[in-house]
Amino acid sequence: MGRALVVVEPTETAKELAYEAGTIAEGVGADMILTHITTEQEYGARRDAMESLMSSSASYTVGEAEEGATQFARDIGDEVLSELDVEYEVTGFLGNKAEKILDAAEEYDCDHVFLTGRQRSPTGKALFGDATQGVILDFEGPVTVLTD
Repeated sequence: MGRALVVVEPTETAKELAYEAGTIAEGVGADMILTHITTEQEYGARRDAMESLMSSSASYTVGEAEEGATQFARDIGDEVLSELDVEYEVTGFLGNKAEKILDAAEEYDCDHVFLTGRQRSPTGKALFGDATQGVILDFEGPVTVLTD
């Protein structure tokens, strides 16, 4: 492993995964990219909520959503990787989770992806899609998944 992409979420499982990925990266001298992806649904809900609280001329932009996602990734890194000797960068995206994970892995030349997943039935995956499954099927390297 030379560079790992770690997808961070607001869960204890994701924090645990980031710490474990950091421990592995520290042990093998790998770099890490921490990323958080805000989905279109999450963005829309936040935008609507913020616009209802602010004046009608205020808005919540795509750029602000991506900055917020990047700051979230930074906060998680600061919290869970502070006692490890590992180099990491942070980034955030807005869009389809599986697509953005794969894009980030390619953009940052990552050779391993770490992410959390939810346990769903095959029917649930077929009906609702599953970002974790999409990454596992389409990433050209190892994918480590820790389920909630």
